[in-house]
Amino acid sequence: MNNRILRLIIGVGTLLAISVIGYMLIENWTFLDALYMTAITLSTVGFGEIHPLSDVGRIFTVLIVLAGVGIIAYSASLFTSYLFEAGFAGSFRRRRMERQLQSLENHVIVVGYGRVGRKAAQALLGEDRYAVVVVDEDQETVEQANSEGFLAFQLDATRDEALYAAGIERAKGILVCSGSDATNLFVVLSARELNPGLRIVVRCSDQTSETKMLRAGANSVVLPHTIGGVRMANSLMKPKVTEVLDVVSADSGVHFVIEEASIRADSELTGQTVGEADLRRRAGVTLIAIVRASGEVDLDISSSTRINMGDQLIVMGMRDSIRRFEAIAGTI
Repeated sequence: MNNRILRLIIGVGTLLAISVIGYMLIENWTFLDALYMTAITLSTVGFGEIHPLSDVGRIFTVLIVLAGVGIIAYSASLFTSYLFEAGFAGSFRRRRMERQLQSLENHVIVVGYGRVGRKAAQALLGEDRYAVVVVDEDQETVEQANSEGFLAFQLDATRDEALYAAGIERAKGILVCSGSDATNLFVVLSARELNPGLRIVVRCSDQTSETKMLRAGANSVVLPHTIGGVRMANSLMKPKVTEVLDVVSADSGVHFVIEEASIRADSELTGQTVGEADLRRRAGVTLIAIVRASGEVDLDISSSTRINMGDQLIVMGMRDSIRRFEAIAGTI
């Protein structure tokens, strides 16, 4: 649309310049007379000629009128197109997105589609199990998110009605990624109140705000600058370890990942020992740790270690192996 408007402005300016210069050269008029004749000709107001026109001048006037009619027709089509795109088409698109949102459950809301939020949303998009809803106050940012395959809405996430519109009561989790710690803290407070069981992960720029975020109800606080600094140091001191971690990261492009699964009462693994479960042979995954229901992390795993209901198993393997493991664990 912006390119078409620019072309229209250039076209009108060019026609005005040609018309004024043409009258000055053909009829030997002053600039003011030529400008006045151009204005009454292109506007078709019906005023008479300010000076008698020569035959060449009349032919030139006919050409100017025809060009003006063409520009008017183009302007009308541009205006109609704008109304359609901004009005009917925009409303239709919003209604369709709202219908899609109403059908979602266990989705993830991403608040703030800046550098951190965009990266997080793209990582979630790579996981087939997660639908993503993006919330941002900036219209251009929302349009970018929509063009990249996300359900995105221009909303103020600090308002309860905005979070309700994003399906907060049906969501699995929310990633709060705006660049303002104050805004993020407010969103965390609202989200925790609206959905007590929601998993909340929040970005925090200032380390002194981390405790406040946790008190407000965040399950996890991420400090991008701290993580970036630690990773740079590890890349220097432990380059091979860092390379391996890159391989299992969400954006590595390699289908080798670390995954977690909760053990329910009806899971066939409940009550079994690690040796009886034999996950390496049956699913092709390696058991790294067990997070007990009490929150204790058990890293000292042997074949006699028992798997209990409510435990979370942390495993590593290829994506296909992860799917087999989830089937055994009863999570899919």
